[in-house]
Amino acid sequence: MDTHSRSFVKALSWRATGTIDTMIISLVVTGSIKLAATIGLTEVATKSLLYYLHERAWLKIPYGRKTAA
Repeated sequence: MDTHSRSFVKALSWRATGTIDTMIISLVVTGSIKLAATIGLTEVATKSLLYYLHERAWLKIPYGRKTAA
């Protein structure tokens, strides 16, 4: 089972990747670096928290897990 700190670090590393993607897409769509950065920084906070909560919730769901022999 993952620790809380491991889930948190995984959330941060995934969000860094996702934020870069969001900022690039936002830049292409809006043409504004400032707006792309604002969008990216806003979503990094909300999506990090959502990922962490999602990860912790799935640790409580036994679906698809193999039990130890």
